[in-house]
Amino acid sequence: MTQVNNGQAGSGTKAASGFGETVRTIVYALLIAVVVRTLLFEPFNIPSGSMIPTLQVGDYLFVSKFTYGYSKFSLPFSPNLFSGRILYSAPHRGDVAVFRFTRDTSIDYIKRIVGLPGDHIQVRDGLLYLNGTEVPRTEIGDYVAIDEHRDQLQGRLYDETLPGSGGRGPVVHQILRLTNDGMQNNTPEYVVPPGYFFAMGDDRDDSADSRFMDDLGYVPIENLVGHAQMIFFSFDASHPLWQFWEWPVEIRWNRLFRWVR
Repeated sequence: MTQVNNGQAGSGTKAASGFGETVRTIVYALLIAVVVRTLLFEPFNIPSGSMIPTLQVGDYLFVSKFTYGYSKFSLPFSPNLFSGRILYSAPHRGDVAVFRFTRDTSIDYIKRIVGLPGDHIQVRDGLLYLNGTEVPRTEIGDYVAIDEHRDQLQGRLYDETLPGSGGRGPVVHQILRLTNDGMQNNTPEYVVPPGYFFAMGDDRDDSADSRFMDDLGYVPIENLVGHAQMIFFSFDASHPLWQFWEWPVEIRWNRLFRWVR
C-alpha cells in the first residue's frame, strides 16, 4: 500500500513538474521573442508599391531595431516612458528605414532617407536636387511592376547615386519613374529642420512621402523604428490563398535572403 501510494504521489509530482516546465519554457520563449523584437530585429511586410523596385508588394523583411538607438516607438504599444532616443546613432542618407507616420503614429511607414537636417531638397522636372546639385542617375531601361491593386506600373528604371553622409560613401540604388509631370516632380525647395529627416519612395511617382507637407512632411528622428536589412521571404499572392497548390509558384525564390540597399 505504501509503495502504491508512493508511486501515485510520485506520478502526480512528475506530472505537475512536467506541466510547470512546459509553462516556464513557453514564458521564457515569449520573453526572448519580446526582447529580440524590441531590441534587435523585428519582421515587417510590405503592403504597397511605394518602394518598388527596391521592395515589392509581398516582401517580408527584417528591420534592425538597434541601428538608430531606441525611442518609445521601439517598444510594444509605444508607451510614453521617455522622449527622444537613447543610444542614438544618426541615420545615413540613403538608408531604407521604417518609421511611424507623422499624422498617426500607430502606422508604420517605410521609405528611403534622402535628406538629413540642414539639407536642401527639391525636385525639378522629375530630377532630384540635393543642396543645389542634381543627384546623378543612370537610365537602365523599361520596367513593369505590379502594385498592391494588381495594376501594372510601366515606367523607366534608373540607378540613382545619393551622396554619402557620416563618413559613409555614396549610396547607389534603383528608382522607378513613371512620368515627369505632376506636383511630385516640380516641388518647392525644402530645408530639413533640425531633428527631422526627409523621406522619399523609390517609386517616385506613386509614393506619399515628405514632398507632401500636408501628408507625411518632415519626419521626426524620434519616429524612427529601425533600418531595413534583409528580405527573408517574398510572396506574390496573385492567386487566392485557398489554392495551396499554387503556393510554391507564388514564392519569389530569387528575392529570398536579399540585402536591402
